[in-house]
Amino acid sequence: MVGRLLESGDLPHLACLRKQGGLSRVATTRPAQTPVAWSTFATGVNPGGHGVFDFIRRDPATYLPELALNRYEQKNAFLPPKVVNLRRGTPVWDLLTAAGRRATILRCPCTYPPDRVRGAMLSGLGTPDLRGGLGTPAYYTTAAGIESRESERVITLEHAVDDTYKTHLVGPRDPRTRGDVSLPFNLRVDRANRKVVIESDGAPRSLEVAQGAWSDWLRVKFKLGLLQSVRGMTRFHLVACEPEVKLYAAPVNFDPAAPLFPISDPPEYAGRLAQRIGLYYTTGMVEDHTGLNNERIDEDAFLDQCAIAWREREAMMLDELAVHDEGFFYCLFDTPDRVQHMFWRYGEPGHPAHRGAAVDARYQGVIDDCYRRADQAVGRALEFADPETLVIVLSDHGFSSFQRGVHLNTWLRDNGFLALKGGVDPGPEAGEMLQGVDWERTRAFALGLSGIYLNRRGREARGIVDLAEAQGLIAAIARGLGGLVDPDRGQEAVRRVVAREDAYHGPFAHESPDLMVDFAAGYRVSWSSSMGGASAGWFEDNIKKWSGDHLIDPDLVPGVLLMNRPFRGQAARLEDLAPTILDALGVAKGSAMEGESLLS
Repeated sequence: MVGRLLESGDLPHLACLRKQGGLSRVATTRPAQTPVAWSTFATGVNPGGHGVFDFIRRDPATYLPELALNRYEQKNAFLPPKVVNLRRGTPVWDLLTAAGRRATILRCPCTYPPDRVRGAMLSGLGTPDLRGGLGTPAYYTTAAGIESRESERVITLEHAVDDTYKTHLVGPRDPRTRGDVSLPFNLRVDRANRKVVIESDGAPRSLEVAQGAWSDWLRVKFKLGLLQSVRGMTRFHLVACEPEVKLYAAPVNFDPAAPLFPISDPPEYAGRLAQRIGLYYTTGMVEDHTGLNNERIDEDAFLDQCAIAWREREAMMLDELAVHDEGFFYCLFDTPDRVQHMFWRYGEPGHPAHRGAAVDARYQGVIDDCYRRADQAVGRALEFADPETLVIVLSDHGFSSFQRGVHLNTWLRDNGFLALKGGVDPGPEAGEMLQGVDWERTRAFALGLSGIYLNRRGREARGIVDLAEAQGLIAAIARGLGGLVDPDRGQEAVRRVVAREDAYHGPFAHESPDLMVDFAAGYRVSWSSSMGGASAGWFEDNIKKWSGDHLIDPDLVPGVLLMNRPFRGQAARLEDLAPTILDALGVAKGSAMEGESLLS
């Protein structure tokens, strides 16, 4: 994409960087996932050296999935919980801080909770919403019988008086009861003027939402007890006033002025930034892809929200660059990732997500437009670069189509590696979260976006695979699943399956899945298998709007790297970026770092 748009003259600032220093591809991680890749960027080591292998991992004691980026710990009931970052290794900003150099890090993934830096850090991907997840929106409607979809809450509006509905905003879980804490509000519908008015104890007390538009921020306070409260904020999008009311509420974000847990270093930095540039999204997954995927908002509403997020991010960048005069500055623009996930289908008329409908030409240029906007952001940053400044523009991975999902657990079951409980067949009755699995007869299972685990004796709670048979089992799965062909299309769906020992090395390699699946372009682990389900058949069409992805063989989705100085681009890897940054600032690379400086 970058090459095509460079040749057409659409990326003038990237063209300037290419002329000054060069353009190359950069090898990404296995798997090519955002938290995995950016953790390798930060630490200069393979995933076995930093311990992040996926968005989720399994708890070997329960087999249940859990977030692999961070966790909450509470030693006893008398002490407050604390957040622990599960990204290990030594990031580049730690070494810079130790050397007395400044570092300002805006929204890098896997920085929640934030590290201590000599400068400032604002946490990125991994920062939860107020409920502790990656994003839980709410959908308010007068329509009956609307069921909740993925990661959302549906709230039915009933018993209006003068077109005013009494409802509530769902907030955090009460740590004592584990129930939901909510904030009541009145929703007044003004059909004549195609808007609603939200009246609450929040700020502002009266918030108007026009049909087809996003509201300003509503700042709220959830009371947990007599002297305890939690502050958050959200935006609303009014889909329709009639015949049914349809109102979408974004996940409740931490209020940067008073987050439930620290989201910046120093802790007051998040609030001071909001004072300077205005309120901004604090969740790690900013763009409301869940709302679009669940078909609660449409493409225009999603793009409008992306534009809001982009303006916020650019304001952060410019605010910091205005005072940044030495050291390391980093700012992530992750909107291009979300846009490609959701709009890839518009470049493929035959994509199953169209469900046989014609492609809407209005959205065919959306991804290119996003790259053009990214180039403009690079241009704004270059205004602050003097002749001594090294400028690096980097994507951590590439992109591809996601047309077909592979039901890994069903393949494992049909090939004798996984067993379901008696009377349970693959399909809805098998459930998710591996709940339909018979662990006494299961030797391997899939969970997460790329991996397969053995049911190891002494490691998993009900493991049956002994160490002596593990290597043979790994070889059998790799041999059988590698090269898997989709009979409906006559195409290879799985290029190879890689054993842990061949994928990772380092102190945390033993925490990874036992096997990693390298999918072919157009394929990915199915939605159900990623959450421990076992659907009928081995393949399914991906009909969701999330139509592009990068969870394939990493050789097929390298990232892009540009600098304003000549650099060694051949065979460049993400592991090389941290040593390159340190080299540019005159600091020795870390002893564990595997990469080398790319500077000529």
